[in-house]
Order: sequence, then structure tokens, then C-alpha cells
Amino acid sequence: MRAYTLVGVNGNAFSIMAYTARAMRAAKFSKEEIDRMHTEAKSGDYYNLIAVCDGYIDAVNERLGLDEYDEDF
Repeated sequence: MRAYTLVGVNGNAFSIMAYTARAMRAAKFSKEEIDRMHTEAKSGDYYNLIAVCDGYIDAVNERLGLDEYDEDF
């Protein structure tokens, strides 16, 4: 399984949050944790949203044991 990454995701804020939420559901995060991500992501500007979602994507990859640097390019 490939690691989750925001690279290549549509840059629209709603698309980024939806992708992050889908990844979190795949990693069995609770509804409350997903709701917290949405709240944190919307609490600032676009750069805050990217930083928050990227942090949650890192947590998803960690929980699933995925490493984005393991793949051969």
C-alpha cells in the first residue's frame, strides 16, 4: 500500500480536507478525531489548513505503518 500524501491532491481546501478525512477513516480514526481535524483545519488561513492536514496525513501513515520514502522511484 502506498503512503498517503497531499502531493497531487486537488488544491481546493474542501478537497484537501475530504482526502484527509478519507485517509483517517481508512486508518480507523474516530469520528471525534476527524471532527477535530476539520475544526483545526478551518481555524486559520489556507496555509494553516495545509499544515494541519499534512500533520494528520503523517499520523495516518504512522498508524498504518506506511513510509512515503520506502518506494523506489
